[in-house]
Amino acid sequence: MATNVILPGATLGVLGGGQLGRMFCVAARTMGYRVVVLDPDPQCGAGLIADVHIKADYDDKAALEEMAALCDVVTLEFENIPSQSVRFVADKTPVYPAAEALEIAQNRDREKQFAKKAGLRPVPYFALMQETDLQQAADEVGFPAILKSNTLGYDGKGQFVVNDFAELSAAYEHVGKVDCVLEKQISIRCEVSAIVARNVAGELASFPVSENQHRNGILHMSIVPARVSEELTNRAIEKASVLAEALSYVGILAVEFFVSDDDVLYFNEMAPRPHNSGHYTKDACVTSQFEQQVRMMCGLKPGDTRLLSPVVMVNMLGDLWLPDWQSIFTQSNIKLHLYGKTEARPGRKMGHFNVLAEDVDAALVVANEVFERLQGGDAET
Repeated sequence: MATNVILPGATLGVLGGGQLGRMFCVAARTMGYRVVVLDPDPQCGAGLIADVHIKADYDDKAALEEMAALCDVVTLEFENIPSQSVRFVADKTPVYPAAEALEIAQNRDREKQFAKKAGLRPVPYFALMQETDLQQAADEVGFPAILKSNTLGYDGKGQFVVNDFAELSAAYEHVGKVDCVLEKQISIRCEVSAIVARNVAGELASFPVSENQHRNGILHMSIVPARVSEELTNRAIEKASVLAEALSYVGILAVEFFVSDDDVLYFNEMAPRPHNSGHYTKDACVTSQFEQQVRMMCGLKPGDTRLLSPVVMVNMLGDLWLPDWQSIFTQSNIKLHLYGKTEARPGRKMGHFNVLAEDVDAALVVANEVFERLQGGDAET
């Protein structure tokens, strides 16, 4: 075994204490590691179950020093951690993924340029850097289009569908005239995501590709196996793997693709961390994406990613709180995961459930029926 492996009994750190950090903590502690979380929220879900919760901002140097001193290796929960904080910690203890990968993922234009250079195909777009670029962007991309802020955009935030120049100007004004990309709105059959894992030794593993459905810009449901051809799923995994190699990536990398009507795969975006569309792995795969995250940062061999059962993952948002829990617990094939959040807000991810069945059609029937009941609607389908 390689000499740089980090074994149970060591202490792992995670920058960020939301639901992804919480599920990472569960996986790490189950495997015998201690966990330190750095997050400013005293009630964050990961902090409540970590061995140590450092309650501080992500740019607090004393807190970052403490984390580096306590941890044998550190990872990230989400991509909006300041890259300079990652570099600060990395000067003292290993951090995976590296700040370089994080900086690419934090900026849509930079991300698209990198993906294109690696051989992936982004949706046609124009990089908007100033107001005088608006006309050229409109001329080159055309309408309808989608204006997206370059940074701090996720779950549909900072995104506007624009149908003419007046709407484009208004949307650009609304986002504060920050750097943006204007993407051509293309006709797509579906969206899929490929999640790959890579360790320090360059060993790669991939999870089954998921088919994703969104509501109001937020992931609503992931269907696995995706209802696309085997050739297309293999292509998605290959392209995600190429991207991981080009980044010299260590950790979990999620890559979202649009599938056109003629089966062209368009790169949408990447996430340098476990991903919402990979939550199905907690119940339906031999190894979850969170155990895999632990394995990758610790230099271990990738875990088996085989799909044990067809599955549909459904997000539970604050909009439907408090749910009728009996709708879930009267079903024998549903696994519920709650994130320990104390306040429910519309659009806030509070938990998810996985429906396992003999095929995706059967899982979809149950998933839709249960979600309807959780909203207080009629269960008839």
